[in-house]
Amino acid sequence: MSLTRRHMLASTMGTVACALALLAPKHTRGADEAEDFLFRLTGRKATPSNRLHLVMPAEFSTGYTVPMSISVDSPMTEADHVKSVRVFAPKNPLVEVAQFHFVPGRSLPRVSTRVRLAAPQDVVALAEMSDGSLLMAKAWVAVASNGCL
Repeated sequence: MSLTRRHMLASTMGTVACALALLAPKHTRGADEAEDFLFRLTGRKATPSNRLHLVMPAEFSTGYTVPMSISVDSPMTEADHVKSVRVFAPKNPLVEVAQFHFVPGRSLPRVSTRVRLAAPQDVVALAEMSDGSLLMAKAWVAVASNGCL
């Protein structure tokens, strides 16, 4: 196969696209934007909390199977327990990527799984507690889109 202008142009365009992606700001969403997003989605105010732990890699080579671990500090008694945890990826075509339900006294509020992400974005976890409060945690994940991180 000989090197043609078409091949040179195609490889140059790919390199330029990767360079632009690397120069773009990696993280532009603030905590207020995540809280506003959850308020628009649920109609209730969520509180950022250290009790809810969302662990995801900051960078991952592909958006097809991004590992995710969620845990909530809760005694899981009838009076104080986690009812459910929902996970949202605002830039995905389907915004809600996972939902988990827990039973007091029978389960621990911990989950490890993999999710699919369509683009680099803040992933937001929302835990509903037995008292009706909503706890929020978020994690920025840069995934490869169009072959570039």
